[in-house]
Amino acid sequence: MEKTTVIGILAGIGCIVVSILLDGQLGNFFNLPSIFIVVGGVIASTIVSYPSKSLKSLKTVFKNAFKTKDIDLNEDIELIIRIANVARREGLLALEDSIQNIDNPFLQKGIMLIVDGADAELVKSVLETEIAFIEERHSQSQAIILSMSSYSPAYGMIGTLIGLINMLKNLDDMDSLGPSMAVALVTTFYGVVLANLVFTPLAKKLKTQSDMESLQKELYLEGLLSIQDGENPRIIKDKLTAFIARKDLKHEEESTNPEVKEL
Repeated sequence: MEKTTVIGILAGIGCIVVSILLDGQLGNFFNLPSIFIVVGGVIASTIVSYPSKSLKSLKTVFKNAFKTKDIDLNEDIELIIRIANVARREGLLALEDSIQNIDNPFLQKGIMLIVDGADAELVKSVLETEIAFIEERHSQSQAIILSMSSYSPAYGMIGTLIGLINMLKNLDDMDSLGPSMAVALVTTFYGVVLANLVFTPLAKKLKTQSDMESLQKELYLEGLLSIQDGENPRIIKDKLTAFIARKDLKHEEESTNPEVKEL
């Protein structure tokens, strides 16, 4: 589980609860009709906005925001270098025996294309197309959550307007104006909290994960094309380190000899 997602949401809720308790009561911020209009309205608008096929994946999308993506570009570079060593010593056809030791489908596909004798342009075209469609699918999922983020404050305002209308119809009872106004504003409170503490941050987390996954695939693509071109593993490693910020580079003593590790 991605701890930062859970910690961030809990910390936000904690700050809100503490600020309420410092000068009020939690009960003042609980109103069932307000919850119903915000949550129900957001769900209804989302259903209207997207086809059922997209909505079916929404559960998985939310789960992904709480899952840890174990992507280590340093380890990916080491894997590419080991593959390059095999290809350099035994030829490209020898890579077919190494596929079973690789658990990344994208990298497996790229190696199979090379083993099957596809030219560099075809390998690049196929893999770039896959990257583009993966990014498109991810962006669609992020768009759904961002839509939910924009609907939340809107339904909060709708709930507030409903409360104000009901309040204005009972102006003859002046003692109820204050409590009625408070209840009306609680709906806006729910909408703003959902948008800024849940939906928008989750969409940004998914965008960050998607960007990292795309970067990993771009690194694989560059490494595979270099291997197919017969480049020296040392040169390939120098080329691939450009994908990593200097402060994140893993410096290893054995890096002076890229053929130390085997695939």
